[in-house]
Amino acid sequence: MLSTLAAVNQAGPLGLAVDAIVAWLLEHGQWFFGLVQLTVELLASLFESVLSLPPAWVLAPVIALIGWRRVGGGFSLFALLGLNLVLALGLWQPMIATLALVLASALLALLIGLPLGILSARFPMVWSVVRPGLDLMQTMPAFVYLIPAVMLFSTGAVPSIIATLIFSMPPVVRLTHLGITQVPADLIEAGRSFGCSEHQMLWLVQMPNALPTVMTGVNQTIMLALSMVVIASMIGGGGLGDVVLRGIQQLDVGLGFEGGIAVVILAVILDRLTQGLSKTPQRRTR
Repeated sequence: MLSTLAAVNQAGPLGLAVDAIVAWLLEHGQWFFGLVQLTVELLASLFESVLSLPPAWVLAPVIALIGWRRVGGGFSLFALLGLNLVLALGLWQPMIATLALVLASALLALLIGLPLGILSARFPMVWSVVRPGLDLMQTMPAFVYLIPAVMLFSTGAVPSIIATLIFSMPPVVRLTHLGITQVPADLIEAGRSFGCSEHQMLWLVQMPNALPTVMTGVNQTIMLALSMVVIASMIGGGGLGDVVLRGIQQLDVGLGFEGGIAVVILAVILDRLTQGLSKTPQRRTR
């Protein structure tokens, strides 16, 4: 019976190969992972320090004001009431911690994903290599990303951000590639007829026309980052995910519901703001 269980639990050839790769990375790449860990820690600490600097009674009206300017009055009222509800529940600081993790991981995902999407649109060979990797990243269960992140970076905010980065990056790569490749051919021909260089063609013709699609990718990346940050509480990510996790561990429905409501409020605010910031305000005409 024990031998049968051992045979079932033993990894197959593919799993053994992955274990060997991780072991080799741990042996030869400690300096690199240490540098990555230091950089990510500084970035996350910077975001959390900046967001924690203004008190809640200042930050909540500022967010509501931005929402009123970019989205509308109804959303502004929702943001103000929602943030005050989070404050009343005593979850303001966990929300700030979650927001810092989301912004740090989303920023890193965009810094990697946007150039990769542009290169994929410019060079079909790059897209043929990147596309299977994106398929793997999008179909792999989210919990699987936590295992190598913990092995390479221990527990805490850093492995949470790394796992969230990998999980949330595919949409911005795909939609950047899609937006650039779907620019009408007549606009490209017009740009060439005016003597645009390849660099000018990208930034003056293709990117402005692809911007709505690219911003949709940015929005989806931020939403996926938020969902993964909650899951990453299992490896010490903290924030609102920790509140939900404690509710599950203690079978406390009320605590889990409060954490879930705070996550929903933060998700709606981030979703509407990223959509609103991608729109240009309409000019007033006489």
